[in-house]
Amino acid sequence: MSEENRVPQKKGPPIGGRFAPGEKPKNFKQALKKLLDYIGMYKIPIFIVMILAALATVFSVAGPKIMAKATNALFKGLMRKVAGTGGIDFSYIGKILLFTLGLYVFSSVVSFLQGWIMAGISQKICFRLRKDISEKIGRMPMKYFESRTYGEVLSRITNDVDTMGTTLNQSITQIITSVATLIGILVMMLSISPLMTLISLVMLPVSAFLLSFVIKKSQRHFRTQQEYLGHINGQVEESYSGHTVIQAFNKEEETVEEFCRTNDVLYKSSWKSQFLSGIMMPIMIFVGNLGYAGVAISGGLLAIKGVIGIGDIQAFIIYVKQFTQPISQTAQVINQVQSMAAAAERVFEFLDEEEEEQVPADAVSLTDVRGDVTFSHVSFGYDPEKIVIGDFSAEVKAGQKIAIVGPTGAGKTTMVKLLMRFYDVNSGSISIDGVDIRKVPRRELRENFGMVLQDTWLFNGTIMENIRYGRLDATDEEVIAAAKAAHAHHFIKSLPNGYNMILNEDASNVSQGQKQLLTIARAILADSKVMILDEATSSVDTRTESLIQDAMDRLMSGRTSFVIAHRLSTIRNADMILVMRDGDIVEQGSHETLLAKDGFYAQLYNSQFESA
Repeated sequence: MSEENRVPQKKGPPIGGRFAPGEKPKNFKQALKKLLDYIGMYKIPIFIVMILAALATVFSVAGPKIMAKATNALFKGLMRKVAGTGGIDFSYIGKILLFTLGLYVFSSVVSFLQGWIMAGISQKICFRLRKDISEKIGRMPMKYFESRTYGEVLSRITNDVDTMGTTLNQSITQIITSVATLIGILVMMLSISPLMTLISLVMLPVSAFLLSFVIKKSQRHFRTQQEYLGHINGQVEESYSGHTVIQAFNKEEETVEEFCRTNDVLYKSSWKSQFLSGIMMPIMIFVGNLGYAGVAISGGLLAIKGVIGIGDIQAFIIYVKQFTQPISQTAQVINQVQSMAAAAERVFEFLDEEEEEQVPADAVSLTDVRGDVTFSHVSFGYDPEKIVIGDFSAEVKAGQKIAIVGPTGAGKTTMVKLLMRFYDVNSGSISIDGVDIRKVPRRELRENFGMVLQDTWLFNGTIMENIRYGRLDATDEEVIAAAKAAHAHHFIKSLPNGYNMILNEDASNVSQGQKQLLTIARAILADSKVMILDEATSSVDTRTESLIQDAMDRLMSGRTSFVIAHRLSTIRNADMILVMRDGDIVEQGSHETLLAKDGFYAQLYNSQFESA
């Protein structure tokens, strides 16, 4: 495809790009709200998790106060022994210890069940998100993918969804447990000594102020971190797929420099976000120690006055440590929650992108398609202010072979994209059998097209599976017949495992010409009413090209076909040749008629032999 026919690629910005370091999230609250909607689908399991968290907290929090009874009994027994009025009741203390052990064991079992259920919920949410993203991709317009790097899109499916899943699994459970623990401990502390509880709580406003300050400073860096992680993936994907070209043009240093610029932004944002979130724990420990000192002093004074017992002081000190622990844990997971919020914003930003209209309101069904195609004053530009197709009109009868020729950038491939509704015309119309294609559901429209592009696409799988992609219900015999028609059967049989040979991810274990033959076989198997070939024979040798032309001529007999070709010698038998220049048809007719006119087509045709 020519550069004029492409949507400009939007690269991941180094420093002065789309997302600059320090930029705040635009839809932070909206992203969290949408994530809560996903979580809300699992209300019952989450309610069970909350009940289990409450039970685990009750049994865990009750332990120190019960242990206080053992301490008090031990202290009183020692006092009686010293006074000579009795001894220590080890039987009573033993029962208390066994009961406390049972509470802790039961609390651990309940905590395990809570974690197990929450892990299932988080993975189900991730599964649903990936499913929604996958379905979303099929509904999005081509202009979205032609204006972004692959890595940037893939990062939302991999890194961002994984970040959300990990945080949901770990942090949400921790937050639920921490809140339940705080409430339980607060109740127990009040039951022991309201005065010491008040002293402990004085530290909370200080903690809240410091935490809110740190969170406000770190959130913007988490957003930048997630954005530039996507840009890094895009650059790595580009460098990997184009490493041969990079080496051929000696652009290794420039590629590394561009990567380093983006990586530097990722490094700085990651460092700042991790540092700021990391200092929350030391802050909480410092504030907690201040409260701990206040409790120790006040508790000692109350014990001297006989208001509370030694065991109660011991239990309260344990509660103070446990009271600061859930706060500290919450502070520790806040950085994960911030990463999750930034990832969720990117994921839901993708899910909220504009979609193609799949089924029009006034949809018309195509039945028994003949293949009459009419272009009526078609005008189109990827940018409405930069028109690529000016005023294109053509009448194609069913069964005709139409060749579209012209110099690079004339709009040939763009016409095919408009025909298949990858883009919609700015003005004018395209009709099939008299029906405007904008009134036909996209899926139904494209079922009537078979397509072979210059850029071959094959997936990781067997050769049999790749050919069968054209028609999934085809038998093995039909697949082999299609391969024979495309003159691919001979080379397939010569490969290890033949039709069962597995093509790797980019099908680099077969030649470019062989890949082209396989895509042609796939189109033959589809047996569509309208065939589109965009430089379909550009990657094969002259002899194979001749064989393919014969096979395609037999296949296209009785079918409407559009052939885009630069080698004009391959389309001499076309029923009609449309000659395009600057988005308009400047000539049309048969090969002989156009040569006789000695116009633009004749210049193109003769120039190929002159250059040869």
